[in-house]
Amino acid sequence: MKIIFINRYFFPDQSATSRMTTSIALALVQRGFDVMAVASREIHNQRTTDLPADEVIAGVQVKRLATFRFGRHTVVGRAIDYLCFHVLAFFWLLRNVSAGDMAVVCTDPPFLSVTSAVALRLKGGIMVNWIMDLFPETAVELGFFRRWRLPMQLARKARNWSLNSPGIAVCSTSRMAAYIEQQGLPRDQLVVMHHWSDGEEIYPIPPSRNRLRSQWGLNGTFVVGYSGNFGRAHEFQTIIDAARRLKDRDDIRFLLIGGGYQHAAVMEAARQLQLDNMIFKPLQPIANLSESLNAADVHLVSLLPELEHCIVPSKFYGILAAGRPTIFIGDPDGEVPRVLASTGCGRSVEIGAVDDLTATICDMRNSPELRTEMGQRARQLLLKEYSREKAIDAWCALITRIRNASPSVSPIAQGVSP
Repeated sequence: MKIIFINRYFFPDQSATSRMTTSIALALVQRGFDVMAVASREIHNQRTTDLPADEVIAGVQVKRLATFRFGRHTVVGRAIDYLCFHVLAFFWLLRNVSAGDMAVVCTDPPFLSVTSAVALRLKGGIMVNWIMDLFPETAVELGFFRRWRLPMQLARKARNWSLNSPGIAVCSTSRMAAYIEQQGLPRDQLVVMHHWSDGEEIYPIPPSRNRLRSQWGLNGTFVVGYSGNFGRAHEFQTIIDAARRLKDRDDIRFLLIGGGYQHAAVMEAARQLQLDNMIFKPLQPIANLSESLNAADVHLVSLLPELEHCIVPSKFYGILAAGRPTIFIGDPDGEVPRVLASTGCGRSVEIGAVDDLTATICDMRNSPELRTEMGQRARQLLLKEYSREKAIDAWCALITRIRNASPSVSPIAQGVSP
């Protein structure tokens, strides 16, 4: 059985989906599996980069497709890039998949499972539908289908059809799995496998030994961090309002690292409000990741409540690895808040609860022992529940299970019309 990972990005790209697919692919090779990866030739948010069409990375054969590069700045440009990858990946699968091969299909670009399912059914392949972000529900909740209800319904129908392809669906949270089950997928075709972080790649670093804290002028201050994507799914007004409340506190700084759709708007709000306590830095290279995450004393994670069944903030697992507390802004009954409440490695506030967020930040600023205890619990939780090693074991067990059952899970002649 050949295992093929299909995702728009792969190493050396450092976006969230790329890091996860690369991590598992490399680990499976080390455990004796025959692994390939199909991706684009670009790096996330670097349109000028042109990666090799074919290469081998630590035993993984990587095939890169030459797609358009209109970028993520416009909906039309992004849609064209998505469509191009869909078409090229579809024909690559038709040419290269053999009966019994397994394709691990990710959700970048959205609906990749639909086009992949057609090719895999025609060629007798098995699909592991790795749902990191749920579409079209994410787009619906963000308001993209308000005027096009019929296309949304057709998109959901096509997605549900693809989920019933021979193989299994992997969900990142129990809430997502429950929602997919409500869509008609049998429970025995669903697996919940949480995201993770590499505890050897990201680890706690004391402030006194953190080079970035010194370079960025943060020594002697309490740093509230946000690191990662400034996407549509995240909420920033509560953070901006808290920074405004605390702008006269010389001992508290907000460090925001990354980029994305809302990044420019957040920077502009900080400029207009003269929030000199908000410091913006670009996404850091992998070599600086531990120092970058450890530059903050406490991290913020946000997610719109209506997206709890669609997305899990992957940045949370890196925070655990760094041994830092988390303040979650969103649904108090969401995935991350439930973990924080049960393990004591952070706190949660609701969107718009500026008083609560400000009070929580000040409380943590004034309670170094509490921060230390929360940070230790965070690191212990990472090692116990969300480590890379545990994720690798789970993926190996899943692939072995599918491989052993492949004669019974691959009755391919089921038609190809959603």
